[in-house]
Amino acid sequence: MRIIDLSSPIDADGWEPDPVRHDIMTPAEGARHMSEEMKRHFGLDLDPSELPGGELLSLDTLTLTSHTGTHVDAPSHYGSTASYGVPRHIDRMPLEWFLRPGMLLDVSDVGTGVVDRDRVQDAIKRVGRQPEPLDIVLLRTGAAQHAGTPRYFTDFAGLDGPATEYLLDFGVRVIGTDAWSLDAPFPDMIRRYRESGDPSVLWPAHFAGRRTEYCQIERLAHLEDLPASTGFQVCCFPVKIRNGGAGWARAVALVEG
Repeated sequence: MRIIDLSSPIDADGWEPDPVRHDIMTPAEGARHMSEEMKRHFGLDLDPSELPGGELLSLDTLTLTSHTGTHVDAPSHYGSTASYGVPRHIDRMPLEWFLRPGMLLDVSDVGTGVVDRDRVQDAIKRVGRQPEPLDIVLLRTGAAQHAGTPRYFTDFAGLDGPATEYLLDFGVRVIGTDAWSLDAPFPDMIRRYRESGDPSVLWPAHFAGRRTEYCQIERLAHLEDLPASTGFQVCCFPVKIRNGGAGWARAVALVEG
């Protein structure tokens, strides 16, 4: 079994609209912290100098959104109500959705803007088979090359409404992308809305989740390392955040042989 990492890191040094804060407590600081906490909560005394080298354990504290790095969006992220009932949070999603056969659709030629239904149909034809129910469909837009820079948030392609619905009609319940969002970039989306006045161009991929329950994996990486468009499993279990609209995931592809 070959394992291919499809995840982008949580990186406090990379550019983010909502900056990541990553504070690291060294093992020596951790020893002092432990000593203080043991005294405060349990009434126990232990001098850090009694530990080997005066060190105990390091400790990382992060401040970030649940949409930083590779993550899975829950239906509750798309709105508080849906045609199928109350949208579920990430801790309520069925685990069997997140270990399924994968299908890679290469739409990297689109550039910045919208991937429409015709383009998705064309990509599926090139694969040679249609998605099966619960297949995980991954979109390679080429955006991952800009990860960690401001361009990652503006230079990519996202699905329009009909393209999203087309995939969901196959029974797909997890759609992934190497871009920041499954929808088109904000500047492109808002420009098209100002020109047309059509509200259906606003976040159509996300809002499709108000009609059909499904999850998105955003901010994938290394899709170019997949050896083929099919013939692999995707594993992307989201972190179990109670009542969360998303959960971070260490997404990988599992390739036999």
